[in-house]
Amino acid sequence: MNPRPPTRTIQTKLLTWYRRHQRELPWRGTRDPYAIWVSEIMLQQTQVATVRPYYERFLKTFPTVRHLAEAPLERVLKAWEGMGYYSRARNLHRAARQVVEEFGSDLPRTTEELRSLPGIGRYTAGAIASIAFGLDEPVLDGNVTRVLCRLVRIRQNPKHARTQKRLWTLARELIPSGKASLFNQALMDLGATVCVPREPRCPICPLIRCCQAKAHNEQDRLPAKVKRRPLPHDEVAVGVVWKGGRILIDRRKPEGLLGGLWEFPGGKRRDGESLEDCVVREIREELGIRVSVRAPLTTVRHAYTHFKITLHAFECDYVSGRPKAIGCDAWKWVRVSELDDYAFPKATHKVIAALGQKGRRKRVQK
Repeated sequence: MNPRPPTRTIQTKLLTWYRRHQRELPWRGTRDPYAIWVSEIMLQQTQVATVRPYYERFLKTFPTVRHLAEAPLERVLKAWEGMGYYSRARNLHRAARQVVEEFGSDLPRTTEELRSLPGIGRYTAGAIASIAFGLDEPVLDGNVTRVLCRLVRIRQNPKHARTQKRLWTLARELIPSGKASLFNQALMDLGATVCVPREPRCPICPLIRCCQAKAHNEQDRLPAKVKRRPLPHDEVAVGVVWKGGRILIDRRKPEGLLGGLWEFPGGKRRDGESLEDCVVREIREELGIRVSVRAPLTTVRHAYTHFKITLHAFECDYVSGRPKAIGCDAWKWVRVSELDDYAFPKATHKVIAALGQKGRRKRVQK
């Protein structure tokens, strides 16, 4: 066990540094628990630079928890479109309704009650409780984990349950009484701007004399890195199905990956199946209609958290049958100009862009 630097020294040095170097972030200019909650959900697995414009637009669209609760899910997903991890938006919407119904539109103050809401885990509950309500609750995100692992030279896998327990205990013990909000944000800022994953900026770190990893020249090797398995890969084929001047789109069922978003119908290719046959089969199984494949439109490569896809889009002609929501939640015939009204996954946006480029080429040729 490595000796831990004096807690008071760490607190004083870090808070002094934070007063001079804290990042100017839009959610730091408010004490509104709802706004802080929205920011913390958006910041899950998403970088600050990406979140900034979404956060400001989202609060203009849904300025209070009641506005969010009363909005249709489709409108919430459209506001979230492009930020990914859409389960966050669905959970935020469900949680807003729960806050209105069970807590009188006031976000609960305790971590236990906060964690009863969909999408709020231990970290998010601690962040809201400390930042919005001033409670002495710890946080442990990726940035804080990295700082603590280096600070006290934790060499075990930080994702293991035993190491997690140690890190949470340490994060709590370091909080200066009554200053959890400032201290937690200081830890997060230190990890985001100084104690970064690669080539940490040790010479300007306020905790350089406290850091056990630096003392043993292990700052580049901690936290312990875990080898990732190669991501599985799927071939997916979808159809842009034309009927007159309209295109068929359908909405994914609300549960699961990308739930509630609109897309072009299609799915995974089976072993030994051609992409064209895949499109015809998937659309029949998904919507109960027959189509004929006209021509390839575009190919898109996209990576999700746990797998990758190559998305092959084909223009198709409607042949027969009345669409039914068999493998989807809903369907619509829409004009190309109306596609902007619906929330689509990022990969589908690239298909829409290819469709728009083809339309522009046709107009130029005329």
